Amino acid sequence: MHNPCAVIPVYNHETAIGTVVDALLAQHLPCILVDDASTPSCAKVLDALAERDNVHLVRLTLNQGKGGAVMTGLREAARLGFSHALQVDADGQHDLHDVARFIEESRAHPDAMICGYPLFDESVPKGRLYARYLTHVMVWINTLSLQIRDSMCGFRVYPLAPTLAVIDSARVGKRMDFDSDILVRLSWRNQPMRWLQTSVHYPLDGVSHFRLFHDNALISSMHTRLFFGMVLRLPLILWRRWRT
Repeated sequence: MHNPCAVIPVYNHETAIGTVVDALLAQHLPCILVDDASTPSCAKVLDALAERDNVHLVRLTLNQGKGGAVMTGLREAARLGFSHALQVDADGQHDLHDVARFIEESRAHPDAMICGYPLFDESVPKGRLYARYLTHVMVWINTLSLQIRDSMCGFRVYPLAPTLAVIDSARVGKRMDFDSDILVRLSWRNQPMRWLQTSVHYPLDGVSHFRLFHDNALISSMHTRLFFGMVLRLPLILWRRWRT
């Protein structure tokens, strides 16, 4: 069975979220909006969107961070009977013309995670671009593999069953560390992944919640935890590499 939806974490993106939802509904993809304790003005916009067909709204009373909101949305997607979920950012940075391409790739390979790796334009903040390079290296070390081409692009299709199995059994990062953390942990479980390039623009509504120092420190802490997790799993990882 392949029954996909979109999961969109929302924190004060009232300007862009309507455009994102319109684009997804136009491609017949149901939307699950996760209000991560947004301001009343954003909450009002989300309430209006939730009155539309195929739009579901989950509201968090306390801000959980991007990862916490995504995990809430993935659980809601499974509860509603969906099998796969396309993670989409609410700020309009992802190229939604690629939705059909990602969903078709997922339909052709339902057991695989379909991951975007970004083609940036000039709008990308240089500080975030440089930090990505360091993250790439740490992810390759922590997986003992070059399989993960980009762990920070949040445009991806999750097969819900294996993803929720990881979320329910591990302490996955709840904030900007989520995107890399979940991919490394899925890689440790030999999760098939397929990669599609996609354009990324920063951002449609001019709102970014990435805090350069705080979130880079959080991501560095995550890589440290993952490194020691890799060391503990080293015999199993090497055995799987040998078998394949």
